[in-house]
Amino acid sequence: RLRLRLGGFIYTPQLTYDIQLSFTRADMDWDVSGVPNVVRDAMINYTIPQGFTFSMGQGKLPGNRQRVNSSGALQFADRSIVNAALTLDRDFGAFVSYTNHYKDFHFIIKTAITSGEGRNIIKTDKGLAYTARVEFLPLGKFTDGGDYFEGDVIGEKKPKLNFGGVVHFNHLAQRTGGQLGQTLFAPRNLFSAMGDLVFKYQGFALSSEYLYRQAGNPKTYNADSTSMRYVYTGMGVNTQVSYCFKPKGEIALRHSLLIPSLAIQDKEKMKSEYAICLTKYFMQHKLKVQTDFTYQRQYDMVKGANHHNNFGWRFQIELGI
Repeated sequence: RLRLRLGGFIYTPQLTYDIQLSFTRADMDWDVSGVPNVVRDAMINYTIPQGFTFSMGQGKLPGNRQRVNSSGALQFADRSIVNAALTLDRDFGAFVSYTNHYKDFHFIIKTAITSGEGRNIIKTDKGLAYTARVEFLPLGKFTDGGDYFEGDVIGEKKPKLNFGGVVHFNHLAQRTGGQLGQTLFAPRNLFSAMGDLVFKYQGFALSSEYLYRQAGNPKTYNADSTSMRYVYTGMGVNTQVSYCFKPKGEIALRHSLLIPSLAIQDKEKMKSEYAICLTKYFMQHKLKVQTDFTYQRQYDMVKGANHHNNFGWRFQIELGI
C-alpha cells in the first residue's frame, strides 16, 4: 500500500477536513470496479462543544472494530479473514457522532445515512444504508486514543476497556459485500450486527469481535442463469491477544473462525485460522517491522469433510509520516 493523508481545519478548529488517497492497484479496487478509485476519504467535519460532530462526504462507516482501526495501526500484517468477508467499508453520505461522559464512564454514539454502494460511485439507486454504533468505556478513556490502534504499545497504567455494538441495514445493496465486491445481478437487502471489545493494561491487550450478516436470498443470477453472484452471509469471530515487552517488542496471537450460512455452503467453506506475529516498534505504529505466520483450515460443510489446509508467512515494514 502507498497512501497519502491530509488533514487540517478551515477558518476555525471546529471545521476540519480529512483526505486520504491511494496509489496502488489493489488498494484502488481497480480489478473489481474497473476504474482506479484513488479517493478513499474526503470528509468535512463540524464539531460543537456539546459533544456533537456532523460530517459529510466519503469515509469509513462506523462498523466493526478492526475495520475502524487504520490498516497502519494493526498488530498483524493485515486484517482477519472474518473482517475480509463480513466488514462494512467506506461509503458516501452524512455522519453524526455524539460523545459524553459521567465521571469516568464515557460513551460514544455514531450514526450514518449513506448511499450503500461504497466509495467513488458514479450511480446509485433509491436504497440507502443506515448504520449505528455505540461504544462504552466504563474505566475511562484510553491513553492517546489507544482503543483505535491494536496492541498496548503505550502501556496503559490503569486497566482500560471499550466494548461496542453495531447494527447496519443496506436497502437494495448492489454489491456482493454491500460497499465492497462485484456488482450483483439483482439488488439485495442486507442486515449486519456486530459486537466487539478491547482491553489493555500494562502491555497486555485483548480484542475480540463478532460479525453477522444475513440476506433474504443471497444468490443472484444473470438473465439466462448461466452466471451467479452471491452475498457472503454468515457469521465470524476474531480474537487477538498480545503482550508488548520493553523496549517495544510484541508477540501477538490470533484465532479467526468464519462460518457461511446454509444458503451459500455449497460455495463457501468454513474456515478457521491461527496466527502468531512478532513486531518491533520504533515509533509505535508509525515505524515498525513485523512478521506473522498463519495456519488455515477449511471444512466442507456440505460434504462433512476437511477441504484444504494451508500455511502462510508475511513480512512487513510500516513507514508513516
